[in-house]
Amino acid sequence: MKALVMRSTGSQYDVLTETGQRLVCRARGKLRLKGYKESNPVAVGDFVEIDLKAGLITEVHERKNHIVRKSVKKTGHVHVLAANIDQAVLMVTLVKPATSTGFIDRFMVTAEAFGIPQALLFNKQDILDDAGRELQETLIRIYSNLNIACLKISATTGDLNGVKSLLHGKTSLIAGLSGVGKSSLLNRLSPEINQPVGEISDYSNKGMHTTTFAEMFKTDAHTFVIDTPGVKEWGLVNITPEELSDYFPEMRVLRSTCRFGYRCRHINEPGCAVRQALNAGAISASRYASYISMLEDDDNRR
Repeated sequence: MKALVMRSTGSQYDVLTETGQRLVCRARGKLRLKGYKESNPVAVGDFVEIDLKAGLITEVHERKNHIVRKSVKKTGHVHVLAANIDQAVLMVTLVKPATSTGFIDRFMVTAEAFGIPQALLFNKQDILDDAGRELQETLIRIYSNLNIACLKISATTGDLNGVKSLLHGKTSLIAGLSGVGKSSLLNRLSPEINQPVGEISDYSNKGMHTTTFAEMFKTDAHTFVIDTPGVKEWGLVNITPEELSDYFPEMRVLRSTCRFGYRCRHINEPGCAVRQALNAGAISASRYASYISMLEDDDNRR
């Protein structure tokens, strides 16, 4: 029987069958022994075949896409956050906690590398001061120009019609730093969702983890949202320095016009169209700084 994986705890999986039945299954042993470089060969969002009598997942159907980050448990492996998603939504806050542009861009690059459309939710409008609002407008201009949907919200008290419209009819992964308000948002999207809400540490001014495992929720007949554990950093996976700029859309369109073409790394090469666009203000300084930081991280790993 075909089923959809709704929740993964690492060893057990909650699945939703075609008949609407919710079951707890384990993965058949051979699924974990095929030489996967994934720490979790079965992920939330996977369509699977199950053996009802044995309570086993016997097969994982081919994915249309997935999004990963580095595994914290297995060196050289990746952890699949979710599979078969229509968009990757990053929830950010500029205070309590502050989300850096570097974190935003690493998330965007990862989603872009897997061909997944992206969106940004700027939360906690109610506690921004003038400087915060000015920074927010600058960031919205940068990412809106890249055709990334940007919404300003207050997850606990604000109007969520814009968010509901963004999510409707899609399967959306929602990610963000711990403490940005993902659980508060999800709890307001559907009365069926009751995620624990954490506090911000007074010592570190950062959020504390409340979501431990990825879990998918159905908010209406055609809309699914996937809550993911809060992350502190987002490391790139399997992206070479030579192809990194391909996942910055504003750089990708210029790369072929660089003097050295696809060999150009856009650092100090003569005739670099990306550098010329940066100097002319057509590429944002923060995005370029993120690109250089990612290159340097890769160089340091070599």
